[in-house]
Amino acid sequence: MRKSLLLVCISLFLLTNCKETPKKFEKAKTPQVGLIAEKAMVVSAREEASKIGADIMKKGGNAFDAMVATEMALAVCYPYAGNLGGGGFMVYRTTYGELGALDYREKAPIKASRDMYLDETGTYLQEKSKVGGLAVGVPGTVAGIFAAHEKFGTLPIYDILTPVVSLARNGFKITKDQAIRFNKYAPVFKDVNKEESIYTKTYNEGDVFKNEALANTLQALIDEGRKAFYAGEIGEKLVSFLTKKESIITMADLAAYEAEWRDPVIFQYKNLKVISMSPPSSGGICLAQILKSIEPYNLKSFGHNTEKSIQIITEAERRAYADRSHFLGDPDYIDIPIDTLISSSYLLNRMASVSFDKATPSEEVSNGELSGYESMETTHYSIVDSFGNAIAVTTTLNAAFGSKLYVSDLGFFLNNEMDDFSAKPGTPNMFGLIGGAANAIEPQKRMLSSMTPTIVEKDGDFWMSVGTPGGSTIITSVLQTILNVYEYDMSMQDAVNAPRFHHQWLPDIIQFEPNSFNAEMLKNLETKGYTIDEINAPVIGKVDGILKLKDGTYEGGADKRGDDTAIGY
Repeated sequence: MRKSLLLVCISLFLLTNCKETPKKFEKAKTPQVGLIAEKAMVVSAREEASKIGADIMKKGGNAFDAMVATEMALAVCYPYAGNLGGGGFMVYRTTYGELGALDYREKAPIKASRDMYLDETGTYLQEKSKVGGLAVGVPGTVAGIFAAHEKFGTLPIYDILTPVVSLARNGFKITKDQAIRFNKYAPVFKDVNKEESIYTKTYNEGDVFKNEALANTLQALIDEGRKAFYAGEIGEKLVSFLTKKESIITMADLAAYEAEWRDPVIFQYKNLKVISMSPPSSGGICLAQILKSIEPYNLKSFGHNTEKSIQIITEAERRAYADRSHFLGDPDYIDIPIDTLISSSYLLNRMASVSFDKATPSEEVSNGELSGYESMETTHYSIVDSFGNAIAVTTTLNAAFGSKLYVSDLGFFLNNEMDDFSAKPGTPNMFGLIGGAANAIEPQKRMLSSMTPTIVEKDGDFWMSVGTPGGSTIITSVLQTILNVYEYDMSMQDAVNAPRFHHQWLPDIIQFEPNSFNAEMLKNLETKGYTIDEINAPVIGKVDGILKLKDGTYEGGADKRGDDTAIGY
């Protein structure tokens, strides 16, 4: 039974994760260095968003003002994941060394119930948690930007969002990859929404894309603030639209939504102080577990992406993801033993069975049943300002364009985050991953996430801001980027560009980005019992990071896997 279930998991995992054509990785002849800036920088998925954020800081705004502008600009020019209808997480470090985190993750509606996706026979109706009205969680993004601005912002919302309104009204040029995505999903949008829209047309690279409805929505946020979305006309139009799509979200859900300030997960790795996102994100805890588990090993002497390095990182990942599945969820609903999970004694015991001679089969590693994972279609941005503030933000709709529901009157897509819950314990979700009780659906509960926005200090000073999209690969991509700079002395750009691998307990395979790793080494790993997936592996992560250099300037690392761009001054 266990083996058959594992085969199902592997099949579903390979089927659902092969969404992007992997690019061939070639080692640069000379080391690459990203954009260098003296004072401030934004690195995001789109040049337009990075520029708007950087321009806000040029006008005297800080990183939190730039966060509001960048987040909304991504909703305009990167609707694949940028959003008003989704949610996210922010980790920050102020110029005074204050550390914190903001949780604006989506929530289950008040009328949600544990078995809402099961029929009378107990069969999991998977499509209902992925597409359409019932898949939508209560959006948190607008609450998030206003919470950040209220606490830390310095410029008026008018000054921050007016350039974003202009971007939506005047349009932006569609990239090659974007044209492919728009055209690919256009028939799906038409089928799900039962109407034509600006997203059901055919586009070519270089076409100018305008969104008048979104410009009007953003203008309403300028004029009326947060209440326009959660208690005003935007919210009323949103609920009216959702009701027609069989959603259970009401105005009461919007009125009850609040972004939450959280204590981040903070831990030491050698002489680095790592500050990452706390639950309901699993990112910080898993990152801490993996880094602290491999800390006793001399990765630098092993070498970058060598057999021994990959083995020890994989075994640490295997154990961390097993713990993730059993212990983690919304901290407002369950007790999470964070201190124990990231303690050196606990992790030393977890790694006691590791051997360089053979793999540890995942079926021999506890714990429990796997929780849900969000999709690959997330986006991350990193910002530093001239005042010394630094933030890392990851935001998402979950799947590509979320639930595929497009509110044409308001100009934005809605998430399908409800699929990140465990809809039925023991049943694989859309990524072939099995649900656990800690992440079961409850009214107003936040679904578990893998998003890992991270700030790193070195010698008591800001050193790095980093994060990535990539679903369950987010944690391991952030991990490898930090190691690439710290252990292997790479530039930020080289660290971001370097080929990546990923293991997540179940399915028991290591994904490798294709054409990137030594063939003989991969064969050696196979002889030790590791299952290698190089053919079906997707692009793993699109990391955006900022590194503070020894001379006090900043280097941006914008992932070559996407249209990501660093802008600074």
